[in-house]
Amino acid sequence: MDKDNLKDLPSLQWFPGHMKKAQRLIEENLKLVDVVIELLDARIPSSSANPMLAEIIKRKPRVVALNKADLADPAKTKAWIAYFKRQGVPAAAVDATKGRGLKQLVALTQELAKPKTDRFVNKGGKPRPARCMILGIPNVGKSSLINRLAGAAKAKTADKPGVTRAKQWIKVAGGMDLLDTPGILWPKFEDPVVGLKLAFTGAINDDIYDREQAAALLLEVLRRDYPERLQERFKFKGEMPEKGLELLEAVGRKRGCLVKGGIVDLEKAQTVVLNEFRAGKLGLVTLDAVPEDAKGGEA
Repeated sequence: MDKDNLKDLPSLQWFPGHMKKAQRLIEENLKLVDVVIELLDARIPSSSANPMLAEIIKRKPRVVALNKADLADPAKTKAWIAYFKRQGVPAAAVDATKGRGLKQLVALTQELAKPKTDRFVNKGGKPRPARCMILGIPNVGKSSLINRLAGAAKAKTADKPGVTRAKQWIKVAGGMDLLDTPGILWPKFEDPVVGLKLAFTGAINDDIYDREQAAALLLEVLRRDYPERLQERFKFKGEMPEKGLELLEAVGRKRGCLVKGGIVDLEKAQTVVLNEFRAGKLGLVTLDAVPEDAKGGEA
């Protein structure tokens, strides 16, 4: 993403009061669990990782679940899993909506918890399930994952950030207890690109940023990295406009988002772009690259 295009981008910050409470709730209950499952968006594994969590969970065993893998570039998801493995963190690609990858996630989690559960039994305690805490930013799919793991609608779900607000224990078939917690963002996005990618995927409330600018920048990114997806979806022929706003206007014309006088309704056009990207209708896309210094020979 061209940094020059971000010079006028307003700083995106969203840290409601309930998120500070969620942070305290996590810190208070961390001692109750054996393993932390960190849920990331497979389209933005780096941008959806809360940097505060490393300090919060400290040395607690951690497994990464790359959710929404059905919407991400599979080759890049594979590269990210290899990256986490090199960092000593097991990871699995999952699709919480359809239940794909969950058996692998459960197996990885139970393996990490085994030293703790075995030690409990060796000290004379009765065998107990692995106890896990699922952490993730808002709208990354925690409730959907829990519902799939539990086999029933145990947690509230909604297609908007900030729905899960309170702690709840949920039993999972196969020997796991899950402690669900609200999603938390962090007080300040040091990199404006991170905030922008969170806006693209819907992790940030749509009311707090310039949706027209976000849609235009998203189109520029897609034109650069996945031009064939735009051409296929919006029936572009020949060269596409280079500038995001021009692309947005072209998309509006392709979709008939017009008002009196043949002027493009940019509000409708931006809704088309953001909604279709979030629904995976623009193809399998990953916006975060594996860090260059950690790719090794596998990425």
